[in-house]
Amino acid sequence: MKALPYRLIATDLDGTLLRTGDLVSARTRAALAAAGRAGARHIVVTGRPVAQVRELLTDLGYEGLVVCGQGAQVYDTGTERMVAAATLELEVAETALGKIEAETGLLFAAVNQAGSCGETLMEPGYEAPHPGLPALRVERREELWAEPIMKVLVRHPAFGDDELVALARAVAGDLVDVTMAGPGTVELQPRGVNKATGLAAAAEHMEIAPEAAIAFGDMPNDVPMFLWSGHSVAMANAHPELKAVADEITVSNEEDGVAEVLERVYG
Repeated sequence: MKALPYRLIATDLDGTLLRTGDLVSARTRAALAAAGRAGARHIVVTGRPVAQVRELLTDLGYEGLVVCGQGAQVYDTGTERMVAAATLELEVAETALGKIEAETGLLFAAVNQAGSCGETLMEPGYEAPHPGLPALRVERREELWAEPIMKVLVRHPAFGDDELVALARAVAGDLVDVTMAGPGTVELQPRGVNKATGLAAAAEHMEIAPEAAIAFGDMPNDVPMFLWSGHSVAMANAHPELKAVADEITVSNEEDGVAEVLERVYG
């Protein structure tokens, strides 16, 4: 019997597995199904919190573990329970935000609350980069800290994403990990928590080693996952930082880049 090239297929969602409109094409669905029949397991590894992926995973017929919140949540879709979870201390979040604002001027912030049913809260002035996802507007920043959170999302009216990431890391990198998850999506998360730590925890449950994993992504938040996995594939639409560490580059998400690679590997 031919050896399975990779036992685990780890995919980001936005800009990677999904086309515009949160769509998974028929071709990509077929490629994932074929890989599954060959014995591979698909795991979603996303920056979105659990509450923002449930409906999409149900539509995919997805089963098993999912890594959410940039690795802060490992959730079992079958039992509907959290296998592992990390939170960002509220005092740390406030301090980090204050240090960044001291350099940049006024920021606009949002938070992803902890827990499988946690809300996304946005302060006045924050514009959601993905307006189709559920979120609640609050009247004052203080309301963002009302419940435990797992990460903070920040935007600035003048600074670009790369510039904001660099500034945030320079002044608050000792308090939080700073990453870019997509256009207009700069995030502050617990130190040492990232997609690699979440994926590693899930893979351990599945008894799958890093070298048996192939990972797909498009943004700098996927870098840790790429470095952890045995093989990494960046989309044609990926950020240059991610392309620089990828083992290969496929076509864009709109052209079914994940499917193109899976068809070759498991075909």
